[in-house]
Amino acid sequence: MDSELSSEVIVVGGGVIGLTTALVLAEGGRRVRVWTRDPVERTTSAVAGALWWPYRIRPVAAAWALRSLDVYEELAADPDRTGVRMVEGVLGEEKLDDGFDWLTARLPGLRPVTAEEYAGTGLWARLPLVDMAVHLPWLRRRFVAAGGVVETRTVSGLAEVEAPVVVNCTGLGARELVADPSVVPVRGQSVVVENPGIRTWVVSTGADGEMAYFFPQPGRLLLGGTAVEDAWSTEPDPAVAEAIVRRCAALRPEIAGARVLGHRVGLRPARDAVRLERELLPSGRVLVHNYGHGGAGVTVAWGCAEEAAGLASP
Repeated sequence: MDSELSSEVIVVGGGVIGLTTALVLAEGGRRVRVWTRDPVERTTSAVAGALWWPYRIRPVAAAWALRSLDVYEELAADPDRTGVRMVEGVLGEEKLDDGFDWLTARLPGLRPVTAEEYAGTGLWARLPLVDMAVHLPWLRRRFVAAGGVVETRTVSGLAEVEAPVVVNCTGLGARELVADPSVVPVRGQSVVVENPGIRTWVVSTGADGEMAYFFPQPGRLLLGGTAVEDAWSTEPDPAVAEAIVRRCAALRPEIAGARVLGHRVGLRPARDAVRLERELLPSGRVLVHNYGHGGAGVTVAWGCAEEAAGLASP
């Protein structure tokens, strides 16, 4: 096989997992094309809250998350360009003994909250908070600068993807594309409001199990949220939106009067375990799967991308 042809890779999926994987491959010297059904600005990743934290992912995958943390800390040196900032906030209802020993050494500032910071049990942390409206286009530009190509096209089956190496980063789409019924949507709805001056983030779970969070992004505040399994609707529910604002305002009263700028819905691609593995097809082609990251796609994107790139050798 021609060496140039053998180095060609097609990454299917243009969300944060697909773009990051494609970027790592391209900067590693491979000829890479991304096939994405939707422009990156309209992928599920585009509506993510995008706080670095291992949320709704199995297994927790410490190595992937910590590698990604290393990268985000570097990118936070230029937040206007990359969309990554290091921001302090509260992880409500979390304790240091809840399986976070792998984080305490890496995050020396991780500590229990004070009563002034949060009315309840929680952890204070300084974590990467990613503005996906900036970060996804930045990933695409860096990928293109490395020689990559992004093509908007729908894939109905991986057999039609003619390349020596194919990387499947289709998220929820893998349910149909590779007939994997274990991939299920976890519906998340959020509300975007004008920021009334909040600089720290909070993630909280009430006694009724309902979640509330708010993330300050440049020019806006993202309020959430929901996590409804096996719910497929991408239309915002006005009653849910009202409840989200009410729960967030209970944490910070000034949120109650904030002007609403928009509504978002995303379907997190959950699975019993992330699928990151290499498959050799009967034709001799290599198929690498990298999907099922639940609510932690941003959290593990770089660690998974580097492992997937290693599996993608022809």
